[in-house]
Amino acid sequence: MGMFLNSRIPFESYRLVKRDAYFVDKSSLIDELFPFLEVEKRFICITRPRRFGKSVMANMVGAFFGKAVDAGALFDTLKIASSERYRTHLNRHCVVYIDFSRMPQDCGTYAAYIGRISDGLKRDLEEEYSDIDFGFGRDLWDMFQTVFDKTGQNFIFVMDEWDAIFHKDFILEKDRRDYLEFLRNLLKGQAYVELAYMTGILPIAKYSGGSELNMFVEYDMATKVKFGEYFGFLDGEVDQLYETYISKTLNPQITREELAFWYDGYHTAAGDRMYNPRSVVCALADNQISNYWTGSGPYDEIFYYIRNNIEEVRDELVMMISGEHIDIKLQGYAATDMELYTKDQIYSAMVVYGLLTYENGAVSVPNRELMDKFDELLLSNHSLGYIYNLAKESEKMLKATLAGDTRTMCRILKFAHDTESPIFSYNSEIELSAVVNLVYLAARDKYRVEREDKAGEGFVDFIFSPDRKGADAFILELKVDSTPEEAIQQIKDKKYALRFAGKIGEAPKYTGRILAVGISYKRKTKEHSCKIEELHING
Repeated sequence: MGMFLNSRIPFESYRLVKRDAYFVDKSSLIDELFPFLEVEKRFICITRPRRFGKSVMANMVGAFFGKAVDAGALFDTLKIASSERYRTHLNRHCVVYIDFSRMPQDCGTYAAYIGRISDGLKRDLEEEYSDIDFGFGRDLWDMFQTVFDKTGQNFIFVMDEWDAIFHKDFILEKDRRDYLEFLRNLLKGQAYVELAYMTGILPIAKYSGGSELNMFVEYDMATKVKFGEYFGFLDGEVDQLYETYISKTLNPQITREELAFWYDGYHTAAGDRMYNPRSVVCALADNQISNYWTGSGPYDEIFYYIRNNIEEVRDELVMMISGEHIDIKLQGYAATDMELYTKDQIYSAMVVYGLLTYENGAVSVPNRELMDKFDELLLSNHSLGYIYNLAKESEKMLKATLAGDTRTMCRILKFAHDTESPIFSYNSEIELSAVVNLVYLAARDKYRVEREDKAGEGFVDFIFSPDRKGADAFILELKVDSTPEEAIQQIKDKKYALRFAGKIGEAPKYTGRILAVGISYKRKTKEHSCKIEELHING
C-alpha cells in the first residue's frame, strides 16, 4: 500500500461516510462504471458544484475497486452487491487514487505541487514492483508502461478535484499548460489505463483548448443525463433522511417543507429535483436550518462573476430574486473563463458553480440558502447603483408595513418608480412584483417569503411568514390599474389567511397579527396606493 497506489485512504474515507446516520446509498454508480473498463471510451470526467458529493463518490469508487483493503463488509449491504459483476470486480484492481486538492506544506510553486504527486507515484511503483529494474531518470509514464509490459498489470485512475490547482494564486499560465501536459502524458493513449475516473467543478475544455485531454467524456449536471442521480440528493432520498431524523431526534425543529424551501431547487438534466447534499445533512445533524453551503464559500463570490457587466445583469438579478426565470444560451465551456463579460457567460459560470440552477433553457435562484446570498449582494455592493440604494430602503419598508404607515410605503414605491430601470415600467404585475420583492428585501432576514404560493382558495402574490414565534405575519396582494381595496378584498374572498391556521384541533401557527397588505399601481397617473387591514383566520 502506497501514498497513491493501492492506498487505503479512499476505503477509510468512505467507511466514515457510510457510518453516518444520514448516509445515502449511491453505490449503483459503480455498476454504471463496469462497461467503461478496458474499452476505448474509458475516460470519464464528472463535474459538479462544490459539496455535491464528488469526493464521496470518488472515495467509494477507489474503495470498491482497490486492493488495499477487503471492502466486502462495507459494500455487501449496499445496492451494488446485487450486481452480477459485483464479486468479479470487488477489490480486484490496482487503483491509483489522487486527490488533486492536497498540497505540500507551504506550497508556493507548481514544481512543488506536481513534484509531490510525481515523486510519490514513482516511489509507490518502486516499492510495489521492487523486482523490476526501472533504470535511472525514467519518466513516470514510462515506469507505468514498464510494469504493464513486464506483468500485464493495468491500473484504474481515480482523480478527485482535478481542477483544484487552477484556483491557486501561484499558478501561472505556463503552469496550467504544463499540468495539462502532465495529465496527457500520464493517461492519453496509455494501454496501462484500465479506467480513468476524474471529478472537478470546472469542465476540461476551457483548459484543454487543443487535444491534450480530448479522450475524456464530460458529464455535467445541467446538460448530461448520465450519472445525474448520483450527485446531490433526490426528493425520495431526502424523504428517507427526514424519516431517520424524526425517529432519532429528541425535539425535531425542522419540517420537511423547510428542507425543500431552503435546499431544493436544483435539477438534473433528466428533470429530477435535486437538493444540496451538504446542507441537508448538516441541517438534520444540527437540528437547525442555516446557511451551510454558502457559508463555506467566499462572501463575495457572486459579485466576482457579475463585476465586469453590472449594468446589463443587475435588472435581471432583481427579477431572479423575485422568483423569475431568465432565458440564456448555456455556455458550459465559456463558464470557466477567468474574465466573464456577456450575460450568457456570467450566468453559465454561476450554473457551473451551483449559484444558479438551469432548467429548460433558463436560469433561476434555486432556493432560500442561495437567495440569502443574492440578498447579501444587493445589500452590500454600492456598485449596483440604484438597486443597492433601493435595497437599503427595504428596512424602512418593512417597518412602515408593520406600523401601518402607508404614506411611507407609497413614498418608497415612488422612489423605486423614479429610477431609470426598465423593470420599473410596471407594464404588468411581473414588473411590479419584482419591485415589491426588492423593497421588502430586508424582510428575508426575519421572514420566509413565498411568492405565488397556494393559500386558502387560490394563489397569493406574497406571503411573509415570520421566523420568530409571536411576530406579525402578512399577506401581500398586487394590482395594476386597480385599487388596494380590491387587493384586500381578494385576500379575504380567497381566504388566504387559512395558510396560517393550524391543523384541526391544533393551535394556529402564529400568535401575532395577520395583516392584509394591498398595493396597486395605476399606469396612467403613475400613482401607488397602499392599504393595510388586520385579518382573522376565519375572516
